[in-house]
Amino acid sequence: MHISDGVLSPAVIAFGWIVSIIFIAFAFKMAQKQGSIAEQIPKLSVFTAAFFVASLIHINVPPTSVHLILNGLLGVVLGALAYPAMFIGLVLQALLFQHGGITTIGINSFNVGAPALICYAVFRKGSGMGLSKPAIGGICGGLAILLTTGFLAITLITAGEQFEMMAKLVVIPHMLIMVIETIVTASVVAYLAKVKPELLPLNKEDKK
Repeated sequence: MHISDGVLSPAVIAFGWIVSIIFIAFAFKMAQKQGSIAEQIPKLSVFTAAFFVASLIHINVPPTSVHLILNGLLGVVLGALAYPAMFIGLVLQALLFQHGGITTIGINSFNVGAPALICYAVFRKGSGMGLSKPAIGGICGGLAILLTTGFLAITLITAGEQFEMMAKLVVIPHMLIMVIETIVTASVVAYLAKVKPELLPLNKEDKK
């Protein structure tokens, strides 16, 4: 998920930055509607740290490496703020550990952030329909990895024929991550639903 500098075309890099700036602005606008941003900083900080640490632990699966991403979980818990949370995490990883390039932070953020926003919408919809929160949470955990892997593959394909094989090879090892994150996200959501339900998006019945 950490594409390096010099791989992508200027158009793709520009797309990533433009979309990321728009999504971050949208995220904070939405957060203001849900309450004081200052009150949400502790939750934002905790899950940003979780994303930062989880995606630092790489397992080599030649010719690539895989790691937990937790973007489905961040989407469920943070909602729109999941995007800036992962943007911050990727900036720190690029600056402190050279994981990914500086110019590609925008597109790297999009590849993990857009699926998080989609999962947030899926979780709210499923929860509003009365579906089990752990079950829909697990679906979101796996869906986020599936979408992220797809976005990453498409991004690599735009870099030219020399990256087409890499785009195909990154899909298989991430299927294992998809299974793990399905279980992890379902477990965390089940725990939060019991001990800290206010951290999860509320459906209409919950609000009553």
